[in-house]
Amino acid sequence: MTTVRDGYDVVVVGGGAAGLGGALALARARRSVLVVDAGEPRNAPAGHVHNYLGREGTPPGELLAAGRAEVASYGGEVVAGRVVSAEPVGGDTEADSTGFRVHLADGRRVSARRLLVATGLVDELPEVPGVAEQWGRGVLHCPYCHGWEVRDQQIGVLATSPFSLHQAQLFRQWSARVTFFLHDQPAPADEERERLAARGITLVPGEVAELVSVEDRVTGVRLVSGEVVACQALVVAPRFTARADVLVSLGLESTELEVGGHVFGSAVAADTTGATSVPGVWAAGNVTDLRGQVIGSAAAGLTAAAALNADLIEEDTRRAVVEYRRGRAGFSADAERETSERVLGDRRHGG
Repeated sequence: MTTVRDGYDVVVVGGGAAGLGGALALARARRSVLVVDAGEPRNAPAGHVHNYLGREGTPPGELLAAGRAEVASYGGEVVAGRVVSAEPVGGDTEADSTGFRVHLADGRRVSARRLLVATGLVDELPEVPGVAEQWGRGVLHCPYCHGWEVRDQQIGVLATSPFSLHQAQLFRQWSARVTFFLHDQPAPADEERERLAARGITLVPGEVAELVSVEDRVTGVRLVSGEVVACQALVVAPRFTARADVLVSLGLESTELEVGGHVFGSAVAADTTGATSVPGVWAAGNVTDLRGQVIGSAAAGLTAAAALNADLIEEDTRRAVVEYRRGRAGFSADAERETSERVLGDRRHGG
């Protein structure tokens, strides 16, 4: 069994926007940081990241590569791997909080004083042939992520939940040619029919059999009846399921979230700083916020990192007080600097 260099201040599980955003702030705070990333970003199928101020239109892979390089430039480490579980371990001294041992799928393990979990979520798509193949390109769910790219096109909205009616009205902002496919949902009430009609949204009854694509471009929706209704993009409402295995191994369960009595996903509870109910464990990004976009997830990582670093400072101070009361200088400024430079390298300290 191999072991990554042990004894980090923080292990960050997940190397997307939230994880890298947190890791960057922690590395700049002169913490030893390891990011473990499975290489499965949620937005990988998308061509570009949008609404990220200063990086509008950047390909997702390019943004992540830049983030990894920035983390490394401050001494942080990023390794490929999948974290399968974590467990608490006792601190070395009376002043220490509980730390953690992290287990990777390939047998590696590493210890850390704190954890930041940013494992994201999985989009569970409707089981309609052709939908999964076009996900992130011709099949969309968020108008703020993709609305501009399909403006004025023929947009279909596949009804899969009560939320789908809201999606139809949302995408109507970007195009006057919106078709609402009733699929397997009950017919809308008279008031909702009127709202659709008032905005020129066409209601198409009948179950959808498949999404039709020609040369990798969406061209229409085929109904069970055989009729094909033209469209150039299809809007769906996935179920958002938190990737929470690591948090579950620590005793945290994901909670189903409802809107109007309909379950649209699951997430792990955390406070506004990202702190979970397990001391020493923070969460950031889509694993705790289903609606978070890339820029918001990066910001959440920064927020969690600041709170996490403050917690570590409290522990460092408790250690120093214990040593001070014993009449030792183990945590003097000079001694701490020597230890930090030995562990993290001179470049982390102005060298």
